[in-house]
Amino acid sequence: MKLCTLSTGDSVYRYYKSIVIPFEQPRKVSSTAVVNGGYREDLTAVFNNDCNPGAGMACIMRAPIYQEHMKLITEEIGLDPAKTAGMGTAASMENVAIHTQTYENLTVTAIVTGGVEVNGGRVGDPADYFQPIDKSSIEKPGTINIILVIDADLPPGILNRAMVTCTEAKTAALQELMAGSNYSTGLATGSGTDQTIVIANPASPLYFESAGKHSKLGELIGRAVLPAVKEALHKQTGLSPDQQHSMLRRFKRYGIKEETLWQAYAANTDKAVIKPKFMDALYQSDRDNFLVTYAALYVHLLDEMQWELLSGKEVQQAGNELLAAAAAKYGVKAPEIIGTGLEDYLQAWKVLLLGITGEKCTMLKK
Repeated sequence: MKLCTLSTGDSVYRYYKSIVIPFEQPRKVSSTAVVNGGYREDLTAVFNNDCNPGAGMACIMRAPIYQEHMKLITEEIGLDPAKTAGMGTAASMENVAIHTQTYENLTVTAIVTGGVEVNGGRVGDPADYFQPIDKSSIEKPGTINIILVIDADLPPGILNRAMVTCTEAKTAALQELMAGSNYSTGLATGSGTDQTIVIANPASPLYFESAGKHSKLGELIGRAVLPAVKEALHKQTGLSPDQQHSMLRRFKRYGIKEETLWQAYAANTDKAVIKPKFMDALYQSDRDNFLVTYAALYVHLLDEMQWELLSGKEVQQAGNELLAAAAAKYGVKAPEIIGTGLEDYLQAWKVLLLGITGEKCTMLKK
């Protein structure tokens, strides 16, 4: 089906689990695509493909190596493999987000699919993959995939600068959602396999030699990409401000999870509380407005300490004040942070949370 017609005159189609943009005339393209990637002026189309065969199933390669897999996909959707750049992902094309921004006669459109729940990470996170390979070997499919269409002519270097601005916008979206890394205690800056395609229109009378944050073009890129990334993540996995209004989600990257809390509670109480009742009480606390607020402030203190913006002593003092305020709000004994190590802070929050949850369990029994 046809999704829209871009200001460049090119149409955006969705079929065969792909988003496809055939070019009506020559375009300048810069991309991270493994096949026909880099800077090109001879491409006739680009696409984004969902290689996931079904919900909950892993991506399936159609050939022994990624390049051959992409060639088969390109042929299947009716494009020339020698003149097409494509991206792969596990995200559904049904969850695509398309946002357009315009200023005077300049138009920028972002076409985004994505998710970061599984492999969202922060740049510089510890990695376990280091294996120099043949250039023909398999490449993992991307997660947050962006096609950015700029209805203006740009020189090659500025097209690449537009990709940098696009990437900054993606990271800003993740920061505004407080999306956590799955590989460290940090906030995610993207997934480990994101891909981007940026397209410029050499036939446009507009010509720019700047795509950074001081330029109107850079502003439009940010205003198109940032909300498109948020919408795509919401459609794909439900990631949104409402979903992030959760004490447990805020602490997930610091290792505080339902099961570990239950184990700690079960090991340190004589009260006969079954797990379903504990979980019910915990989930009530999880979405409690005041506790989410306290959790957000407490986690940010930990972040500031990790970034060396606050000292351990400063975080200890402020953390104890937050713990005391939260404990008073819920009528439980306030724990105290004894040391200045990360585990000391996390243990104090666990004690507070188990105290609050224990009180709720008692109320549920009455």
